[in-house]
Amino acid sequence: MKHASRSWLLLCALHAVGSMLVWWAGEPVFAPLVWRADQAWVEPWTWWTSAWVHLNTAHLIGNQVAMGILAGLAWLVRPSRRSTWAWLLCWPLLQLSLWVWPQIGYAVGLTGLLHAGAAILGVDLLLRRIRIPKARRWGALLLLALLFKLLLEQAWRQPVVWNAADDMAVVQALHLSGVFWGVVLSLSRGLAGTHNIYWRWSARQRSTSGAMSAK
Repeated sequence: MKHASRSWLLLCALHAVGSMLVWWAGEPVFAPLVWRADQAWVEPWTWWTSAWVHLNTAHLIGNQVAMGILAGLAWLVRPSRRSTWAWLLCWPLLQLSLWVWPQIGYAVGLTGLLHAGAAILGVDLLLRRIRIPKARRWGALLLLALLFKLLLEQAWRQPVVWNAADDMAVVQALHLSGVFWGVVLSLSRGLAGTHNIYWRWSARQRSTSGAMSAK
């Protein structure tokens, strides 16, 4: 499990370093990396790169701190490689979900991925895929905290709000889609595992029946 968690930590590092490099490069570099709804199909790389773009220093620092907290949590609970794959799949799906809200013209930042990562860890803990004391309790608390945040934001009604403190628009829809995809992809892992167990059991039963018939 220790080795498995390295993939999650490496993905955290990729997002943190990628965001810093894009910020240091400046607007001439990050402008073509921004996901825009009217250009998404002709600029498919932005489904990934837009997460590394930040609009101001406060936006960047806030997300870097949150990524550090997520990495620290992962260091403690040791998520599996399958959890990392689920988080990786969330990356482009977050931008895809934004077409539900036609008023969103563009979206940047790591917040969607941060919400997705937290949701995946919450499901893993709740289902005791991660073996730590009181795993279900911690998983339930984490998921309830995310649910409470989503209820406060009501992104389904207010997908974009203005944050006067940071002087920028906040795409709350990214938070909602992050939690959604994090939960869905994490739960789908369990369904896939159950499916594989069933087919292995069926194959074993058929081979046993065939051996008995041969006798």
